Amino acid sequence: MEEHTIKSNRHKQLRSFCMAAKVGGFSKAADLLQLSQPSVSLQIQSLEKELNAKLFTRNGPKITLTDAGKKLLELAKPLVEQMDTLPTRFTAANNPEETTEINIAAGEASILYLLPNIVERFKQRYPHVHIKLHQVSGNTSIDAIRNNEVDFAVGPMLEVPADILYKQVYRFVPVLIMPFGHPLASVDEVSLQEIVQYDLILPPKHLNTWRIVDDVLQKHKLRYRVSLEAWSWEIIKKYVELGLGLSIVTSVSLTGNEQLIAKPLSKYFPDYYYGVTMKRQGSLSLPAKNFLELIDPSFFQG
Repeated sequence: MEEHTIKSNRHKQLRSFCMAAKVGGFSKAADLLQLSQPSVSLQIQSLEKELNAKLFTRNGPKITLTDAGKKLLELAKPLVEQMDTLPTRFTAANNPEETTEINIAAGEASILYLLPNIVERFKQRYPHVHIKLHQVSGNTSIDAIRNNEVDFAVGPMLEVPADILYKQVYRFVPVLIMPFGHPLASVDEVSLQEIVQYDLILPPKHLNTWRIVDDVLQKHKLRYRVSLEAWSWEIIKKYVELGLGLSIVTSVSLTGNEQLIAKPLSKYFPDYYYGVTMKRQGSLSLPAKNFLELIDPSFFQG
């Protein structure tokens, strides 16, 4: 009887394990899975006991995967994704006449850095579904959702209207970027006072990044100079590489291939959250649901 119970709970245990590994904490995993934090902790403890292996190193609320945990994640992640998406994948296979197009609203960062891997995995599973990416963000994406021009939007959302549902999925940290050889490169913890000594390169004023940077610097009563405005993160990074100024970006925009030095600024600036925005009242097509389940397998649960 006990063995049967363990096997029937294994999917739940692995889901909790994968989510905790993804977000780096039991409480956050519990929120996303709509479970209690003790429930998630007990599921993972049971999994560790069953496998006779320590899966996480615990440091207060923060957790990191052990070597054994990394190996299990590699094995468990595709299994959990397959189990979680089984109902919609079955319906897709059983009803081939279902909607075959998805319209997604997203800003540049989401299109360049978040969505490529998800789109690739989706197309491998559903090669006949046509995807249209609409490069819009903020209020423009909300208008597109309300007007049924897109199925949903992916990206940050600071203010959520009552008729709109927004679910956070990703968290990124603010980062100061500078070229190699910059005077601040050797400073361990760069202060705001040191940053404003140099020209800044930022996105246009009507975008969230400028507003956030301006709010923080105004709060500290610091004057700053913006030498260049550029819409694209790729353009901003290129001009920073050329030594034309510093920039404050979100870690989502850094691929690791840039010729830049990056220093975290979480001491001064808030973390950035990206998620999915859709109508609060409304129905999604099956392909749209399949796509969202690749972003977050727990999206439609609870």
